[in-house]
Amino acid sequence: MNTHFKDIILRTTGARGLTIKEQVQDLWSGYGKIHRIALHGANIKSAIIKHVQIPTQSNHPRGWNTTLSHQRKLKSYQVEMHWYKHYSKKSTARLPICYTAQQHGREMLIVLEDLDASGFSERKQVVSWAEIESGLKWLAQFHASFLGVQPMGLWQVGTYWHLDTRPQELSALEDEELKAAAPLIDQKLNTCRFQTLVHGDAKLANFCFSPKGNIAAVDFQYVGGGCGIKDVAYFIGSCLDETDCERLEGKILDTYFTFLQQALRQKNELLELEWRSLYRVAWADFHRFLKGWSPDHWKINAYSERVTREVIANL
Repeated sequence: MNTHFKDIILRTTGARGLTIKEQVQDLWSGYGKIHRIALHGANIKSAIIKHVQIPTQSNHPRGWNTTLSHQRKLKSYQVEMHWYKHYSKKSTARLPICYTAQQHGREMLIVLEDLDASGFSERKQVVSWAEIESGLKWLAQFHASFLGVQPMGLWQVGTYWHLDTRPQELSALEDEELKAAAPLIDQKLNTCRFQTLVHGDAKLANFCFSPKGNIAAVDFQYVGGGCGIKDVAYFIGSCLDETDCERLEGKILDTYFTFLQQALRQKNELLELEWRSLYRVAWADFHRFLKGWSPDHWKINAYSERVTREVIANL
């Protein structure tokens, strides 16, 4: 870590010194690292630092090393910094406190609350229904917090698979029927009446659980405007296999909308009616991205195919 960023961390946290305790993970395609640091002489004992170092050449794990891919990732880190500076405090859904977010040359630094130290120390690869409920409740609270908010400085349309940002993946898509329908699916989601901010990458791996079942979320690189149901479809796809996705679909939607109506200041039946009708459209939208990006991906299954064919037939 350079001296400039170290001085910023010490000044922001009031610490006399710091040490790097461990590396949490590498950032996607070699764009930096996430570390846990110990802070000495401060009330805050530890923090998470997301240190982005823009590479001269990226190394995408699936071979998508292009100028467009680089610019998308670069913008995603700028969006995340802007999110933490200007929006994050407005969320009633739990997420890490941001102590500071700074850019210096080709490097960016986001210093965040250590959620492990705050009691959200568990990560899940397999979840119970109660844990899925916790995720749906978090999404409902998040979407209610930002209903009608304009995404200034964020992605105009949130999610990392948004069609306008993925022309190469669309070009690679061999499903011609889905390729032709993609703009209509995109338009249906983007022109819905009720818009909020979406997390944009609400997969299970981005949620931190407490032993008591509470939940917090991280990774806001693709936060932006949109229909909240997109987060719900993507979250469920990261939690359940195709059989349970289909079997539990009604229960999933009932649960999410119960939490959403509770989180809204007043009940909004028109919103629920609209977003319910777009759940399978959102599912088909992500399926379109996945089939172009990684045709052999494990998430491509018979349920997704059936849902997508139904959506295309009803456009």
